[in-house]
Amino acid sequence: MFINSYPSRSQFGLSFIFSQDWDPVKDKFGALAFIYGTIVSSIIALIISLPISLGVAIFLSEMAGKFLKTTVGFLVEILAAIPSIIFGFWGLFVLVPFMRNSVQPFLEKTLGFIPLFSGANIGTGMLTAGIILAIMITPIISAISRDVIKAIPKSQREAAYALGATRWEAIRMALLNAKSGILGATVLGFGRAVGETMAVTMVIGNRAQISAGLFDPAYSMASVIANEFAEASKTIHVSSLIEVGLLLFVVTFIINSLARILIYSATKKYDAK
Repeated sequence: MFINSYPSRSQFGLSFIFSQDWDPVKDKFGALAFIYGTIVSSIIALIISLPISLGVAIFLSEMAGKFLKTTVGFLVEILAAIPSIIFGFWGLFVLVPFMRNSVQPFLEKTLGFIPLFSGANIGTGMLTAGIILAIMITPIISAISRDVIKAIPKSQREAAYALGATRWEAIRMALLNAKSGILGATVLGFGRAVGETMAVTMVIGNRAQISAGLFDPAYSMASVIANEFAEASKTIHVSSLIEVGLLLFVVTFIINSLARILIYSATKKYDAK
């Protein structure tokens, strides 16, 4: 990717990252709109997914009985195994009409004075992509967080109860002790959201623009590669798409490496005890 992106890097330099112009007809290429769409949709997914994932992890590790623990854990694992294209089809035929007919009109009516909740009411857009990504990363964050919480020695919980802590106080102490592992799980889920392709491509709207409105169509780095690479004929167009892929690779590599380090440090600390 580094070698094949040379024509783009030599022609545009750093302006490729900071320009939002993407016009294959005029041979003008900039990745800012795609970087913006990728980051914002992933952050939306994280905001939605994190509370749900922590709730599932706490329920499975601290509160659920054996039957519920097995059943819910199995359902979470099944959700993680569903191919992304299935999420994309579900999003396109179920979530997009629901967003267009119910969610977006309600948000625009109640919170339309906030720029975030404005834009074209067509169902597809940044918010819809964020919801799809939230569903996809929830099993990852909840499963890893559950394992990290379970790795905390039982003696710490018993000590908390011996000091007069309530059940919720003991759970809160467990979360504080597992914070680095939970942070690692969160970063890993964020990395998954950043790199997701097909599901996002089908619901984000695929328009290279930067808009404050979450209802407006956008583009992600992965989706522009999926949409345009097969049709790119000019060398500079292909090279620009490869450079977008290189940027995506670097970002996901850094995010996933950081997540693995945090999870390893958390589990190693308790394994040593």
